[in-house]
Amino acid sequence: MTRLWFLLVFFSVLLGSIAVEGLGVNWGTMATHKLPPNTVVQMMKDNGIKKVKLFDADQNTMSALAGTEIEVMVAIPNDQLAVMNDYGRAKDWVKRNITRYLFNGGVNIKYVAVGNEPFLASYNNSFLNVTFPALQNIQDALNEAGHGDSIKATVPLNADVYNSPSDNSVPSAGRFRSDISDLMTQIVQFLNKNNAPFTVNIYPFLSLYANENFPLDFAFFDGTPNPLLDNGIQYNNVFDANFDTLVSALKAVGFGEMPILVGEVGWPTDGDKNANVGLAQRFYNGLLPRLAANKGTPLRPGYLEVYLFGLIDEDAKSIAPGNFERHWGIFRYDGQPKYQMDLSGQGQNTFLVAAKNVKYLPQRWCVLNPNAEDLSKLGENINFACTHSDCTALGYGSSCGNLDTQGNASYAFNMYYQAQNQQDLSCNFQGLAMVTTQNASQGNCNFTIQISPSSPLAPSLIASAILLVVVFFFV
Repeated sequence: MTRLWFLLVFFSVLLGSIAVEGLGVNWGTMATHKLPPNTVVQMMKDNGIKKVKLFDADQNTMSALAGTEIEVMVAIPNDQLAVMNDYGRAKDWVKRNITRYLFNGGVNIKYVAVGNEPFLASYNNSFLNVTFPALQNIQDALNEAGHGDSIKATVPLNADVYNSPSDNSVPSAGRFRSDISDLMTQIVQFLNKNNAPFTVNIYPFLSLYANENFPLDFAFFDGTPNPLLDNGIQYNNVFDANFDTLVSALKAVGFGEMPILVGEVGWPTDGDKNANVGLAQRFYNGLLPRLAANKGTPLRPGYLEVYLFGLIDEDAKSIAPGNFERHWGIFRYDGQPKYQMDLSGQGQNTFLVAAKNVKYLPQRWCVLNPNAEDLSKLGENINFACTHSDCTALGYGSSCGNLDTQGNASYAFNMYYQAQNQQDLSCNFQGLAMVTTQNASQGNCNFTIQISPSSPLAPSLIASAILLVVVFFFV
């Protein structure tokens, strides 16, 4: 019995370290203080993550992934799509960012993401005419280089390229957006010709965020008292309904069996009243077991390839869509897990394996000076601090949304101080601030201590070195 118990424990631990088949993560790097790529790769390996989707083809990132067998989707950012309309430039991109990494023991590249949600309505058609030619040129360049059989080009698209259940429609009525219907049909035909998947990003959180009347339970997977009925099919969550709307849209243009890859799906933990640890955990507690069971959706039962968004919080992302944009990670900015979850989908929630050997700045915080007498310029100093650092946790319904004026000031000052690597002059604010060695965190509001810069030289030292070189040559 003792041996049997040991084996059960051993295999449960082993299973807990292996992610669901088909499960990947998005690794975004829009942060003021990035974890070293090797640290992030080791963190993925420690947690059994075998697929990763990138947003560029950064050399340091790719080099860290070499030899790991982690399946990689590299990316071409939207601002490079126009350049890729030149076939010669597309061939050069494939040579520099694909071929060079395909040596024995190199990077296991499977996909190239051509752009990222280029047809968002908010882009005002900026990428409308350059995306499809870029897709064609990249896939043709892959084919010419001899990589086309194993590496496929695809375009990660937002779910707004087709009508969705939040549009008061049903999944069977799914059709591509009327203004891009012909273009989408061409893209789908090209993907099909090259045996490439259709990639879509689905965000139940955004359905909830965009509509105050959206039923909360419908954003999750644990049932709803008001399911959506469609020709005898009962939909209990918006993910299934959204996915099947795409299936219907593909069917309407003659490609109902095309493989679909979910490029992004997740739940943020701060920056909005519905962005918190509890709801994020509820979302993944529903999603991951479904993926493990290969349940699929009503119109597409079985295996799904899904990439969680995202791996790590990014404090330099644009917050134009909302303050939550900087808080999608299942790990904090420093590679620490936010909550318990089970990437194997077996429901055995534990804290994921954290990033190893992370080095932090000293235990110092910048706070409002209690002896400051003239507070007339407090507002403008808070605004300055938040313009140049991340204050999204101060918003309504967020983790630091209940701080008083003094707390708001201290939080803002500290975020700027940490972003500036605790340089002495960054905690002044016209005499309103002071440095303390006492943790300034309040309740659920964490006053961050940033990680040390990845570079051996801090930005201030680099700037000084450049200045010395300039002086040397011109004096």
